[in-house]
Amino acid sequence: MNPSEEFLREVTENVEGQGTDVALNALSRDWLIKSAPNKYSYNFFWQGRPIIQYPQDIVAMQELIWQIKPDLIIETGIAHGGSLIFSASMLTLLDYCDAAEQGKTLDPKRPDRQVIGLDIDIRAHNRAAIEAHPMASRIQLIRGSSIDPEIIARVHAMTDGHQRTLVCLDSNHTHEHVLAELEAYAPLVTPGSYCVVFDTIIEDLPADMFPNRPWGPGDNPKTAVHQYLKTHPEFEIDKQIDHKLLISVAPDGYLQRVR
Repeated sequence: MNPSEEFLREVTENVEGQGTDVALNALSRDWLIKSAPNKYSYNFFWQGRPIIQYPQDIVAMQELIWQIKPDLIIETGIAHGGSLIFSASMLTLLDYCDAAEQGKTLDPKRPDRQVIGLDIDIRAHNRAAIEAHPMASRIQLIRGSSIDPEIIARVHAMTDGHQRTLVCLDSNHTHEHVLAELEAYAPLVTPGSYCVVFDTIIEDLPADMFPNRPWGPGDNPKTAVHQYLKTHPEFEIDKQIDHKLLISVAPDGYLQRVR
């Protein structure tokens, strides 16, 4: 076994050990619960835009994008646009790597890989900041409900010509809405790629943490994921990602399309 293979074997053992460490998982969950009231996830930026994610999930998404090398990322939920900028920057890196390998010059005004962002309410100051960002040429913004049949049809039409698609769901967190998003956009995920459903952690948090929200334990993205998987065996939860991260807003939310 060469040194690289030995290192990967060690990492696999580390992750498996973390997954079975009950005390460590409980401690990680306790830390997440205590950090949430302080809006910990609001404190981070990607290339100048608030990303509103835990650093662990940002790193996990980086690993997935580098592994999958998608040419299209679809995201529901835009907020300040940091996640869109993150995805666009990762796709830019992939395009530059491809160009270097092929001995070509990349035209930044005509990018190969694209990001589609959907939100029912794209606020004017956020749209302006996203459209003024250096990554803007890769991003297509769509305003409207992600479960509106016309919006769904529009997004499906925009996937034509793309070979590898990754989907991220992070808008309205009710069971009904997320399940409808899964039915609408998970089929666009190409085999080997992922549909990542954020904020599944809601199911595992105290109910009193969501006093002014329509979602909570029993009605959230994780309940939608488990419902969806009952009739969609082409997707499986990648538990290794959960075991690796320990602290994540998306436990059981990293869904890989295996067929």
